[in-house]
Amino acid sequence: MILGFEIALVVFSALLMLLVLMHKGKGGGLSDMFGGGMQSSVGGSSVAERNLDRITVVVGLLWFACIVALGLLVKTSS
Repeated sequence: MILGFEIALVVFSALLMLLVLMHKGKGGGLSDMFGGGMQSSVGGSSVAERNLDRITVVVGLLWFACIVALGLLVKTSS
């Protein structure tokens, strides 16, 4: 059971990292250093960006739940 949560934690960590890197820079941060600040978006966020936000939040919550479950399993097994 612990091994399963450890594998899930690694998978969710990699997926969360990729999802965060896929987000478009909002300006004023490190994304400006790499040329992201030169573009200005006239409209609001698109459907794809909103879906990316939702998927990132869900994966983040699953990542957090996996950490809590793994911590409880390790605590009760020792």
